[in-house]
Amino acid sequence: MYYRQLGKIPRKRHTIFRKEDGTLYREQVMGTKGFSGTQSILYHVHMPTEVVKADKIIPFLPEYEAEGALRHRHFYTPELKSTGNALEAREYLMGNSDLLIGTAHVTAAMESFYRNGDGDEILFIHHGSGKLETMFGTLTYRPGDYLVIPIGTIYQLRPVSETKILFVESYSQITTPRRYRNEYGQLLEHSPFCERDIRGPETLETFDEKGEFEVLTKTRGYLHQHILGHHPFDVVGWDGYLYPWAFNIDDFEPITGRVHQPPPVHQTFEGHNFVVCSFVPRMYDYHPEAIPAPYFHSNVNSDEMLYYVEGNFMSRKGIKQGSISLHPSGIPHGPHPGKAEASIGKKETLELAVMIDTFRTLKVFKKAKEVEDQDYMYSWL
Repeated sequence: MYYRQLGKIPRKRHTIFRKEDGTLYREQVMGTKGFSGTQSILYHVHMPTEVVKADKIIPFLPEYEAEGALRHRHFYTPELKSTGNALEAREYLMGNSDLLIGTAHVTAAMESFYRNGDGDEILFIHHGSGKLETMFGTLTYRPGDYLVIPIGTIYQLRPVSETKILFVESYSQITTPRRYRNEYGQLLEHSPFCERDIRGPETLETFDEKGEFEVLTKTRGYLHQHILGHHPFDVVGWDGYLYPWAFNIDDFEPITGRVHQPPPVHQTFEGHNFVVCSFVPRMYDYHPEAIPAPYFHSNVNSDEMLYYVEGNFMSRKGIKQGSISLHPSGIPHGPHPGKAEASIGKKETLELAVMIDTFRTLKVFKKAKEVEDQDYMYSWL
């Protein structure tokens, strides 16, 4: 990410910065990789360590299914019935030791504050609008937004309208693709998006309130409760390279060619052992004999998960908005019968989808079987 500043900060870091009453603002360095990664410095009205009570509440990881035959799979997430705030509405569908993936139908604002203590999060907004309020300030969100929230960020999600989310909980930092950045970290000219497309927190409101405020922290397989003696959004200013940000999928500029382009051209983010790609409306391949539909391919080293947002999903039959397909490594997959032939001569596709490729096996949680299309494996017959 690039440097950003919001609110009031002193001229130099680690120096005296006083309030009007003469007492010190409390400086917090929030960084990654043991002070050698990206970081920001925040200035609090109160000490961020001022905890009244700490408790371990419940384990949060659901149970994985017993593994069956290796097969292609399809899950229809609109049939999941959980609602509530952005934490309690989460339905975990699949995951591994690098990330967890699921959906949430958010119908209420978060009353408690929340932070992920294991890693970064991506919240992809399928539909709905609202605000992501954080210790760094507030971001408004709209359909198509990827909200990227760094590890340790305290936040609340407040929907204005009912919000459907595809979420990724990563155990590593989420960044833009390395091949699209130069040695200085700037996005290059051939990148499908640039810094102008990225939105940081828009406003910073400081809450100087004493009392008891519940912060739920997810880490080490459990949900932990911390009662702070002050409002957690007591930051008067911050600067640095680590903060929550938003990127809208409509700002992804697709890379096209004379013949079919491989999935890496759609890459938007990367984490440890996984990538996130955006499939957006785009012109088809323009070689006179091109077959625009993807060729059959084997994911030799990765599992492929696709979340279908909207559009014509040109290589698939039986897929709807909110569907998730999972094509595991070890066996080939490709377009459904008739789809390759039907794509010849077409000029464009209007599909919108999010793909996550993982380089370790994705395991499926038991909950996902409730909304599984059991016949999907045989849909190529």
